[in-house]
Amino acid sequence: FEVTCSYLEVYNELIYDLLVPNSPSLDLREDPERGATVSGLKKISVTNADNVLDVLREGNARRKTEPTEANAVSSRSHAVMEINVRRFNRVGEGGDSGSRMDVLTGRLSLVDLAGSERASETKNEGSKLRDGANINRSLLALANCINALGKKQ
Repeated sequence: FEVTCSYLEVYNELIYDLLVPNSPSLDLREDPERGATVSGLKKISVTNADNVLDVLREGNARRKTEPTEANAVSSRSHAVMEINVRRFNRVGEGGDSGSRMDVLTGRLSLVDLAGSERASETKNEGSKLRDGANINRSLLALANCINALGKKQ
């Protein structure tokens, strides 16, 4: 088995790597084989559950937070932690010449969405008000995607 973790946040419509101090913004790309990927996102190899929790704690320490009137520690971003597992199986007989490796992959995405905000409750101004508007806009876009997917069924 090979297990890796990555952890990103979406803050003011930009993507940042939570496992890299002072991460620059990263680009979202469409890969024909893997689907949507974030170029330059750090992947850390882990060997047990404690390692995964260490990655989670490290990333959480870098998330954008601000106090508001509604919440003393308010996350200002959405976050996605991905845990990727790859299993390698040798298939066939006859040593190196007659066998091949099959690779099975799995991905678990853990998502923490920032909560919607009402400016009248948070009493935010300036950059906090802009953050709240971006949070609400992205949550609305997500709701529209979910609704559109539901209508296809």
